[in-house]
Amino acid sequence: MPVWLNILLRALVSFLAVFLFTRLIGKRQLSQITFFEYTVGIAIGDMAAIIADDIQDVWYKGVLPMFVYTALPIGLSILAMKSKVARNIVEGRARVLVKDGKIMEDNLKKERMSVDELLEQLRSRGAFQAADVEFALMESNGQVNVLLKSENQPLTAKSIGRPMAPVTAPQAVIMDGSMVDEGLAALGFNRRWLHAELEKQGVTVDNVFLGQVDGTGQLYVDLYDDKIQVPVPQTLKLTFVTLKKVQADLELYALSVENVEAKRDYARGAVILKSLLRRLQPFLDGAGSGL
Repeated sequence: MPVWLNILLRALVSFLAVFLFTRLIGKRQLSQITFFEYTVGIAIGDMAAIIADDIQDVWYKGVLPMFVYTALPIGLSILAMKSKVARNIVEGRARVLVKDGKIMEDNLKKERMSVDELLEQLRSRGAFQAADVEFALMESNGQVNVLLKSENQPLTAKSIGRPMAPVTAPQAVIMDGSMVDEGLAALGFNRRWLHAELEKQGVTVDNVFLGQVDGTGQLYVDLYDDKIQVPVPQTLKLTFVTLKKVQADLELYALSVENVEAKRDYARGAVILKSLLRRLQPFLDGAGSGL
């Protein structure tokens, strides 16, 4: 067999072996793998290179240790799932770096992390002062996770007691200037509706690079020409403003009419509409406030 063909076949075998064994080990992002998994990956890659390079030896002598380096992590991961002690040994454990605003110097030394490195990790997660941190943990994969003290955490709808409408995934209805019928069907719309929405914004399908419709039925478009400014959809805000105006008109009629029964009906209608607006506010995406 020619040398070049031998090298080609061995490279193909090593590539397939790496693909197979890494798939068996499992899928994780690079930032999520442990140091042990990182070392195993390097070892498997080195063995694959040897298979392709060492043409004087049989190829399966390189595949066999690759199999061993694959089987052992799988076996250890199964053991770690069943035993907390084994999990701590194989994967390591999280270590507290900051607790209640105080830096744990001994734990920093154990992780061989300097104060500058810790502060850099805190800043990358929005904590510019250690005193603002409730907990900072060094995870087993080396990532630092930070929990700010409650008074330093950003406001959420839950923290202020405001209900929010459930969020549904937006659907792409236009891609590369072509309509996506699957996205329209998933939302219960059709091409006629889409053409009408595009006409409101003064654009045509051919000019749209990407068009998405959110759960409230509003269309957002990104045009090929970034210099063209497309107006932001105002459907929800206009709906809120219209309903609010109707409520104000009912209150005005209740004050201005002399007929007692009509006055009572107008006032009741204003109260009902105000209550309805309160319930609709989450679905209007914060269009109004102070209801």
